[in-house]
Amino acid sequence: MLIRKAFQYQLKTTPEIEQMLFEQAAFCRFVWNKALELNLRRLKDGLPLLWFAELCFWLKLWKSSEELGFLKAGDSQALQQRLKDLDRAFKDGFDKQQPNKRIPIWRKKGKDESFRIPQRFKFDGNRVYIPKIGWVCFRNSRKLEGKPKNLTVSYRAGKWYISVQCEIEIGEPQHPSHSIVGIDLGVKRFATLSDGVVYEPLNSFKKHQQKLKREQQNLARKVKFSANWQKQKARIARLHSKIADCRKDYLHKITTKISNSHAMIIIEDLQVRNMSKSAKGTLDSPGSHVCQKAGLNRSILDQAWSETRRQLEYKQQWKGGDVLAINPARTSQTCSCCGHIDPASRVSQALFNCTNCGKELNADDNAALNILAAGHAVLACGEPPLGSSMKQEPVQSRKSIAAYL
Repeated sequence: MLIRKAFQYQLKTTPEIEQMLFEQAAFCRFVWNKALELNLRRLKDGLPLLWFAELCFWLKLWKSSEELGFLKAGDSQALQQRLKDLDRAFKDGFDKQQPNKRIPIWRKKGKDESFRIPQRFKFDGNRVYIPKIGWVCFRNSRKLEGKPKNLTVSYRAGKWYISVQCEIEIGEPQHPSHSIVGIDLGVKRFATLSDGVVYEPLNSFKKHQQKLKREQQNLARKVKFSANWQKQKARIARLHSKIADCRKDYLHKITTKISNSHAMIIIEDLQVRNMSKSAKGTLDSPGSHVCQKAGLNRSILDQAWSETRRQLEYKQQWKGGDVLAINPARTSQTCSCCGHIDPASRVSQALFNCTNCGKELNADDNAALNILAAGHAVLACGEPPLGSSMKQEPVQSRKSIAAYL
């Protein structure tokens, strides 16, 4: 089995190296914007789009011209990779199956400082050779595995990083466990497992929210684009990076524990984008409880449920396990003991008291048990047990439930 794994390292740069890295990123950004402008003009005139092969031809013309001859200083393969990214962005933008399809947007200085190199890079201990840059030292925090396929150089919060995508050949994975578990993701509890294990939320953004507010207020008091404004903006970027790194580290630890312990993981197919929509409404039809909904949206996004699902899926694939997403309808309103469905049974955020049998337990524990039961039903007969809105899953597409018992 062939898997792809990324290894990220922090570069040890000097002012001269940083200047060259910024220049390479600027060349790639310029080519993206130039090609995007060309395609947008063709769309406006009713002409067909230029795809990757045609854009590479235009890139040669730009390099040979007197006006855009400076592009020769950029790495040719990095510029072609940026055109390939634009090609894919246009294809995704016109793909009806993409949930968030849109026309590609402009790349901006300070926000898109990165470039990708598919070949001609090499490693020597704690040094990496980057074409057009030379040998650069990096913090060798972990051993590189597999065959390197491409190298991405990016800038974030005042530091340069390299990300190496490697192909690793492994045997057919066989998960050491045979257990199956249902997981209920929430705000008060980050994850509640059907076997009784509870993971409390980290709330990385909430812990730094007041400090971030003060730093943003300080930024608003400074003259825009002044030296002090630039320094304050860098402080805010470092704080945002710290919040994201804390969240990412916590998610990796939790998902690794769950993936190592269970061969089959049942989760809800949550539509986070719809759940975190604003409630402010419009001028003609203003929303209600806007402030409360905004706070809930921040809490939902702070838990990173979509990232949790993504990590569980690829870690289970590497270990030989599986992840099954079921319809989330009425998982919080159904009694896990008698199966009675009643919204009134959900007494509060934390308490579930069945109006039929009188069963009383934590609402998240009850939901986790319902998610597990829904997973058993789908694995056994391929039928959605909690609503008719979900399409029936064929039995052949899932492993037998006996494999996890």
